Amino acid sequence: MILLAVLFLCFISSYSASVKGHTTGLSLNNDRLYKLTYSTEVFLDRGKGNLQDSVGYRISSNVDVALLWRSPDGDDNQLIQITMKDVNLENVNQQRGEKSIFKGKKSSQIIRKENLEAMQRPVLLHLIHGKIKEFYSYQNEPAAIENLKRGLASLFQMQLSSGTTNEVDISGDCKVTYQAHQDKVTKIKALDSCKIERAGFTTPHQVLGVTSKATSVTTYKIEDSFVVAVLSEEIRALRLNFLQSIAGKIVSRQKLELKTTEASVRLKPGKQVAAIIKAVDSKYTAIPIVGQVFQSKCKGCPSLSEHWQSIRKHLQPDNLSKAEAVRSFLAFIKHLRTAKKEEILQILKAENKEVLPQLVDAVTSAQTPDSLDAILDFLDFKSTESVILQERFLYACAFASHPDEELLRALISKFKGSFGSNDIRESVMIIIGALVRKLCQNQGCKLKGVIEAKKLILGGLEKAEKKEDIVMYLLALKNARLPEGIPLLLKYTETGEGPISHLAATTLQRYDVPFITDEVKKTMNRIYHQNRKIHEKTVRTTAAAIILKNNPSYMEVKNILLSIGELPKEMNKYMLSIVQDILRFETPASKMVRQVLKEMVAHNYDRFSKSGSSSAYTGYVERTSHSASTYSLDILYSGSGILRRSNLNIFQYIEKTPLHGIQVVIEAQGLEALIAATPDEGEENLDSYAGLSALLFDVQLRPVTFFNGYSDLMSKMLSASSDPMSVVKGLLLLIDHSQELQLQSGLKANMDVQGGLAIDITGAMEFSLWYRESKTRVKNRVSVLITGGITVDSSFVKAGLEIGAETEAGLEFISTVQFSQYPFLVCLQMDKEDVPYRQFETKYERLSTGRGYVSRKRKESLIGGCEFPLHQENSDMCKVVFAPQPESSSSGWF
Repeated sequence: MILLAVLFLCFISSYSASVKGHTTGLSLNNDRLYKLTYSTEVFLDRGKGNLQDSVGYRISSNVDVALLWRSPDGDDNQLIQITMKDVNLENVNQQRGEKSIFKGKKSSQIIRKENLEAMQRPVLLHLIHGKIKEFYSYQNEPAAIENLKRGLASLFQMQLSSGTTNEVDISGDCKVTYQAHQDKVTKIKALDSCKIERAGFTTPHQVLGVTSKATSVTTYKIEDSFVVAVLSEEIRALRLNFLQSIAGKIVSRQKLELKTTEASVRLKPGKQVAAIIKAVDSKYTAIPIVGQVFQSKCKGCPSLSEHWQSIRKHLQPDNLSKAEAVRSFLAFIKHLRTAKKEEILQILKAENKEVLPQLVDAVTSAQTPDSLDAILDFLDFKSTESVILQERFLYACAFASHPDEELLRALISKFKGSFGSNDIRESVMIIIGALVRKLCQNQGCKLKGVIEAKKLILGGLEKAEKKEDIVMYLLALKNARLPEGIPLLLKYTETGEGPISHLAATTLQRYDVPFITDEVKKTMNRIYHQNRKIHEKTVRTTAAAIILKNNPSYMEVKNILLSIGELPKEMNKYMLSIVQDILRFETPASKMVRQVLKEMVAHNYDRFSKSGSSSAYTGYVERTSHSASTYSLDILYSGSGILRRSNLNIFQYIEKTPLHGIQVVIEAQGLEALIAATPDEGEENLDSYAGLSALLFDVQLRPVTFFNGYSDLMSKMLSASSDPMSVVKGLLLLIDHSQELQLQSGLKANMDVQGGLAIDITGAMEFSLWYRESKTRVKNRVSVLITGGITVDSSFVKAGLEIGAETEAGLEFISTVQFSQYPFLVCLQMDKEDVPYRQFETKYERLSTGRGYVSRKRKESLIGGCEFPLHQENSDMCKVVFAPQPESSSSGWF
């Protein structure tokens, strides 16, 4: 009895989870012709959901469906014929009126006769249990037309019972879930699971990357095991993570509705479907149901050389501070990606010295095999005359948005060769480290080229004897951040001398929290507290920063706090400022610091009243609900009042993911003899040196030297040159996302986001014995342009949306110290200039015949300049003032 009850419940459950009538897939009645209406439409907008703001088009037709054959072995093995008729085109936005691109045009004129004939030729669909076994069409039909028929045919693949399975249709091999209830079936396709070959790439970093979403829901209304109505909606959305105004959405819909049925030809007899197909038309051939790639021909498009000639004036050195330079740079990269090596090489060889560096930036940033071959053939690394071009090539490699193994192998090969400039040799190794990091972040750590590069870096550092080689490999490791390199870094940090020890410590500082183990922190504690040997202040303070940043224990924090008061005078003030900044900015270590400060021995007036000029401060440039931009400046002086180190950092956060946007470090040492001052403990034997090190968008660049050695210092002081030294200059491609999509309607879509900037960072250090004054100056100038584009193409009509934002900005940091008396006078300034901010939007619809509609909008505002606080005594956030200007718009024919 119990067994019968269980079987009954199972039967009821199975019945309720399937559509009444049939239990597998659609089934056509014999000798009947099903007449349906079909339409597919597409909308493009910025995700606001307002139809009036959309562009797009609709393709509609009548459809005849007939059953040609049913297997005598089972009703679920069927061959059906699908025919599109009376194809029509129209706008989805009915308010377009007289501006409609279809007005006064016949479909045959737009689609063209041969395409229309192909579209209206029948296709055959072999269904087994409701699933597509084969798709039959005629050979050599245009791929775009076949895709539209694939999109229609795919709607006939479905099952009448609930469950999850994998299906192959126009979208590829996809995971689908069916929900069946009475006379309705809902199919949910997981578009992210679809396996289909399509070109595309993205920037893997979350801050510079995009967030995309895709959904597909198809609803079937069933009567007598066949569709009465089908409504399918596919949505593709894209948004840039750190600038959410760069966003767009595609809504693609398909509608199929049964109008009537009428008598049709009788079923063809036979057991084998192949014989039936041959009897219908021997020209039919089985082709994949998966959508095929096609490219629309560009009419009237300029050649690569013509494009370059039209934009090269914008890439003159004097114009690089303008957003138009970045716009031209990004547009030319797109063209370069379709160019052959010979075309690229011809332009490189013909260009003059002024614009050639910018051309090298663009060619390298294109990141195609042809562009890489062309630039490697063009550059001669044995030459000393093209050092600037070689450096620009290497920087463009460092910031490559999606580097591949071939680029890494090319640099490894170059490193093993000979160089005309030792600086370029160092840069090659440093950039190899940056590429290793990027490839590992993109699951490429096991590539042979990456493994070879790791051995090159770690083996070189282990065997290096010359100071210059040790610095080079440490800088490469600072970019690569290989966990295997931590033991070597600990060795150089604790036993190294002078700048080597400090560089190794700052390299450790870049590792993520999981890699800063107890062993690492024990070593950092020994260095900070000088348990084994005397260390420089810069090394000790970096060791303390590593401890405080990586989940410090109660005793570690307590020992650091207890050390304040026992340190050299300026180091006392510096460490006190670091602790106060942690508390004020609420960093992760702040909770532990507050716990320790409850002890009177650690928190008292004597300890927290130490004077000095060294400081540390962190503040916000901008802060929203999902992102933040921060800046920090810490400055450490020697006891004699001479700058020892200044460290300026700017971070961009998306939620909790950081991007180290900029770091500029100016270091000086061994200058006390100039003013007859006594060096601090551990720094008595340091050579005179001053230099600048920069990190840009998570990539450490090769440091530049102001002077090295006493004689070099004196010669530069006597030459009285205070001209700024260039740290990095060029055009960079930072955001690079390209996605080709196969919509289930058969249309092709593309989603692209590009972001580039022209950047110029300079630094200068002035030292006056007469006025007993030192001054450091760091100036950043950037022009930024970010563009996003969405297009949907049928080969005969195309709709598109382009959105963008651009700005030109400047940020200057000046530190002035007068050491004629003690306490010495310090003036710190960090100023941001007025920033123009422009947003633009372009929407268009265009026929392959050339006729089109376009709508443009533009909005400008001015973000007021301000002076950022750099001391805790002046901690008000820089107020950013927007001065909006009227929005402009236009629309019309073209």
